[in-house]
Amino acid sequence: MTRFLWLIRRELWEYRAAWILPAVTGVLLVLAASFGHVDVDIAGVRPGPSALGGALLFGFGIVFLFAMLAYSSWYLLDCLNADRRDRSILFWKSLPIGDAQTVLAKLATGLIAIPLVYFAAADVTTLAIAFIVSLRARAWIGTALWHPEQWLQLQALWCYLILTLAIWLLPVAGWLLLVSASVRRATVLWSLLPPVAAVWAERVFLGTNWVGRILVNRLVDGYPATAFHDLSGSLLGALGFPGASRTAVPASVWELLAPARFLAAPATWIGVGAGVVLVGAAIRLRARNVDP
Repeated sequence: MTRFLWLIRRELWEYRAAWILPAVTGVLLVLAASFGHVDVDIAGVRPGPSALGGALLFGFGIVFLFAMLAYSSWYLLDCLNADRRDRSILFWKSLPIGDAQTVLAKLATGLIAIPLVYFAAADVTTLAIAFIVSLRARAWIGTALWHPEQWLQLQALWCYLILTLAIWLLPVAGWLLLVSASVRRATVLWSLLPPVAAVWAERVFLGTNWVGRILVNRLVDGYPATAFHDLSGSLLGALGFPGASRTAVPASVWELLAPARFLAAPATWIGVGAGVVLVGAAIRLRARNVDP
């Protein structure tokens, strides 16, 4: 276990952008909160400022969520390819570290370690922004942002997001690792080309869109529909986005989470099975191929 943790630490040392990018993102958001226009209209929103304060806190951190997804995807596409590209794979294979342990450490880095770094950065940034907004904006916002229960709920929400996204996106991570272990260059292109080609071939030869629906479900709308209760539009409405409901802000995070439904969904475990197969294939490829 100690060796596995050191492998993860090695990945974070080698990919310094894993902690530099969230730090830069946090600084930019704090600057925006310090010098930007701060005003929120709560007319017609229920249950009131307290719940809206929690929605605003999560809204500040949602930027980190999307940035984390983008960077983790790039990391998983690059990590195994980079070892072959700079020939460092020869050094790591000379050590008493198995290919399975190495690939699993990279998988854990992409799905758990990097999200935890972004989670910590989001927490610190949200705390700083809450302080700045409470000084600059209306008095009710300052009161709404400093309820201890809201901060506890925010921590629970981040932990829930990290764990459930790691499970739900396991087949995606496995595919990215497989591409990283198999191609010599243009990993982004090769990660996109086979799925796009499969969708196109199915449309042309069969006239159906089964593959496309599977991809959309896994990458876009399947996760929120499975992991959360149906409160569509509530957060966006609370933040003032046009066309979204402004009257359904959940009173607490606990109304939003649906862990039992997520764990009981067949799509969750079908994805886990596919992910295990893809990660296993990436391990086999790394064990057999050491050429740059």
